[in-house]
Amino acid sequence: MGLGAAALAYPLLSRIPCFATPLALPPDRSLSFFNTHTMESASVEYCQAGCLLAPSLEKIDYILRDHRSGEIKEIDVRLLDLLHSLSRKIASDQPFHVISGYRSPQTNALLREHTSGVAKNSLHLLGQAIDIRVPGLTVSDLYRAAVSLRSGGVGRYPEADFVHVDVGRVRTW
Repeated sequence: MGLGAAALAYPLLSRIPCFATPLALPPDRSLSFFNTHTMESASVEYCQAGCLLAPSLEKIDYILRDHRSGEIKEIDVRLLDLLHSLSRKIASDQPFHVISGYRSPQTNALLREHTSGVAKNSLHLLGQAIDIRVPGLTVSDLYRAAVSLRSGGVGRYPEADFVHVDVGRVRTW
């Protein structure tokens, strides 16, 4: 298989059973979300006995869709696992309140025009980033918990009351 074929297969490989995940993750994993724009909620077990559950992943993809365009993209399972680890770290029974999950290229361009700090090649475009808050937790506390995981990028936006997490390289802002 050439490099090009491997790159094309990557999105498919990210959705196969999750036996190769770090040992620190339990075989059964679930997440709860509340989309602040659509007012939709979802609590789903996305991995059971070490295997990803396609219907659950589809629910997650839907609730994290671009709320402006309605476009849906597969959310990277590594981001879901990061959120699961973060949920365990903060020990909260509250759902993640989603400010922004997946963003279409058009939405990202619109946000870049009207908002500072929006990356041209944002990981939101790939389903690898999410902007969240958790009721009852300060932005600073959520930020510190996410940074302590050392699992990707973490940004703090106190004026907008959210924390950005992604599965890119480890960095903070």
